Amino acid sequence: MTDTPEAGAINLGLTGKVVLVTGGVRGVGAGISAVFAGQGATVVTCARRPVEGLPYEFHSCDVRDDESVAGLIEAIVDRHGRLDAVVNNAGGSPYVAAADASAKFSTKIIELNLLGPLSVSQHANAVMQKQETGGTIVNISSVSGHRPTPGTAAYGAAKAGIDNLTSTLAVEWAPKVRVNSVIVGMVETEQSELFYGDAESVAAVASTVPLGRLAKPADIGWAAAFLTSDAASYISGAALQVHGGGEPPTYLDASSANK
Repeated sequence: MTDTPEAGAINLGLTGKVVLVTGGVRGVGAGISAVFAGQGATVVTCARRPVEGLPYEFHSCDVRDDESVAGLIEAIVDRHGRLDAVVNNAGGSPYVAAADASAKFSTKIIELNLLGPLSVSQHANAVMQKQETGGTIVNISSVSGHRPTPGTAAYGAAKAGIDNLTSTLAVEWAPKVRVNSVIVGMVETEQSELFYGDAESVAAVASTVPLGRLAKPADIGWAAAFLTSDAASYISGAALQVHGGGEPPTYLDASSANK
């Protein structure tokens, strides 16, 4: 079982790049921010509420609010003179059965997970198109957009939309801006037990992954950093699956041929 490399163990040539990681303050987002910082990038992050003690530049921003997003991008460019990369990580959803989800709830989930990343991408693209070196955008997607997601129906639908949006923007905004997505599987974060149960349950879930463990937030960070780097200069419109081999079909457990 391969461990996640340390943040500075591999040089992807990102030193000095200005990178915005939305929602980059905890969980998967914190892992992404740490990898980019370890690569020498200038990391800018945002969230709806102020966060104390961050080692990165922070802005309060609600990605569902287009005016707030416009102000965020403007502030970054005013301070740094450019914006080289964006990782659209902000998102998520609590568990609510589809039959019980109100229209207002579903709207907010889709705004956060689909329309918000579109807004951030639009404002970032407007800057990147004017830069000689262009820019890159990485959308954090999910396996939830590619298989049934009981309890998070609107979230899964939004993530499916993110991957379609990614391929469309890659066509519209080429050649100056590359756009890709990372399809994320199960990740071990400080909130894992809220999703998977106690520590024993988390371990049991991890054992179902072909690679034998849940992803660490930095695993997602490395994928995003790679797609941002010149090593991926001919990759655009792609959806990179980072899920440890995926989820084996449940019928295998019931099949006598597999015993």
